[in-house]
Amino acid sequence: MESSGAFGMFIKICGLNTEESIQAAVAAGADALGFVFADSPRQVTPAQAAGLTKNLPVGVAKVAVMLHPTAAEWNAVRDEFCPNWLQADADDFAGLQVPENIGYFPVYRDRMSADFDNDDIHWPEHMLFEGVRSGVGLKPDWDHAAQIAHRTCLMLAGGLTPENVQEAIICVHPWGVDVSSGVEISPGVKDPEKIAAFITAAREAEGLHAG
Repeated sequence: MESSGAFGMFIKICGLNTEESIQAAVAAGADALGFVFADSPRQVTPAQAAGLTKNLPVGVAKVAVMLHPTAAEWNAVRDEFCPNWLQADADDFAGLQVPENIGYFPVYRDRMSADFDNDDIHWPEHMLFEGVRSGVGLKPDWDHAAQIAHRTCLMLAGGLTPENVQEAIICVHPWGVDVSSGVEISPGVKDPEKIAAFITAAREAEGLHAG
């Protein structure tokens, strides 16, 4: 699995369901595209996702986003969609057969507790850290995220937008950033201009931090 994006920061646009939004994300320089196979305004079937990504350029990763999938549900996605990564709750992976050529993106949700302590937790090599609920724009505590980000490859998600992603990157120093509702005009409907603005802002933040 790739350890970073083509330009350093790994940028994932999630919840894609149309050719237009995919083309916008690819043209703007996204490193990964997420497809939701769970109950959501963004939900697609394995066949739909496979069709939408059949001409995807080499180097753009496909991420299957699932929530408590059964083994049969995962097998259908795995075999028809053929993702590069599986994103699901950390506990979901135990009952699934994931080939070695498919990377793990276990999801951890911020508990938002005042006594947050991650020192005794063995974090995986890659992980996604977000707010208490997925896909609704809830931010995790960025201070909590920053504590974890220096220990592993943390993908920051939840509540990110073109307007705040630079601040988030400078505060958290994540390995990557992930956005879905923050680049939409309504639930499940992506805005190509917002996608481009988000990616541009994230790339600019890398330069600001490096300087």
